[in-house]
Amino acid sequence: MKKLILITATLLVAATVSLRADVTENWKKNCASCHGNDGKGNTKAGKKAKVKDMTEAKYQEALTDEKMAKQIKEGMKEDGKEIMKPFGDKLTDDEIKALVAYVRKFKS
Repeated sequence: MKKLILITATLLVAATVSLRADVTENWKKNCASCHGNDGKGNTKAGKKAKVKDMTEAKYQEALTDEKMAKQIKEGMKEDGKEIMKPFGDKLTDDEIKALVAYVRKFKS
């Protein structure tokens, strides 16, 4: 019985670490080029697209999880021009949800 509990606990820890690695990889692969590794948007592409600083409390408070997930999934347009490409065809709903949680950790 103790072995079963130990194995189960080990698998849960491994799954948590794996999920964390996946969301970090998804951020680096799909988001960091514009938003930066730290979410501040201080990148060449981020400045060009005028992305918001995701570490600002006002920004975080104004954006619901649902709206953020929708923007990730469907992308964003301004005056008919795409300012953020959609990732709904690249990421699962769970991966998008994990990215939303990842962005929430940027809040200062």
